[in-house]
Amino acid sequence: MRFKLIIEYAGTRYSGWQIQKNARTVQGEIDRALTEATGEREFELYGSGRTDAGVHALAQVAHLDINTTLPPETLRRRTNDSLPSDVNILGIEKVRHRFHARHDAVARSYIYHLSRRRTAFAKPFVWWVKDNLDLVVMRALAARFTGMHDFRSFSDEDPEEKSTQVLVETLEFHEDGDLIIVHIEGSHFIWKMVRRLVGVLVEVGRGALSPEEAVGMLHKRSALPARLTAPASGLFLERVYYEGDPRDVPVRAAVVIPSR
Repeated sequence: MRFKLIIEYAGTRYSGWQIQKNARTVQGEIDRALTEATGEREFELYGSGRTDAGVHALAQVAHLDINTTLPPETLRRRTNDSLPSDVNILGIEKVRHRFHARHDAVARSYIYHLSRRRTAFAKPFVWWVKDNLDLVVMRALAARFTGMHDFRSFSDEDPEEKSTQVLVETLEFHEDGDLIIVHIEGSHFIWKMVRRLVGVLVEVGRGALSPEEAVGMLHKRSALPARLTAPASGLFLERVYYEGDPRDVPVRAAVVIPSR
């Protein structure tokens, strides 16, 4: 039987989504909790994609193949009872056996939290940028990064082994008090691309890099984005879209920084 799971997690204490030897991962915690909830040890949990160490998710999607007679809601409650408090299954539903969490996804979106001030409460979920950021310049640059581009400078992926061409459909900024929310949506994203793109946008916003230098990284391989990689703390996998899903979902911050 195949189920579709929607999962939220704070990635601070985990070495990413995917199971690794000698490391605590989100998938590993869910696997353990499923065994406790069902008594089954032979099952497959497959995520829509991997998130890196320290990266969070508001709605990660996974499919689960497991032999159980438990109704979906009972399975969800029992599994959550065995999960740590920073991992939570929002929903479980039966799906057709051909549904695939990764291959059936048509788009993904991420948000990144930039904080304008130091915060005692939201530090694990933001990047505090001490310099003033010029959002006008950053928005103009973001528009030049939308569309189909070669993002090989923004990833460690080898273009000889995997395509580094990515369609960025949306790259925009929203303001919520002392938070700046970077929202990026596209067909897919390659390893480390979002955090390096945010790092370059911030470097331009603080005036340390020109927009033309940043755009030039789309045309000529550069090692600079790797050095500017934004911290994992501010990044959230926001949503995974499938055929028929509405795409006009409002962008909201995942944390609140109280006004001063």
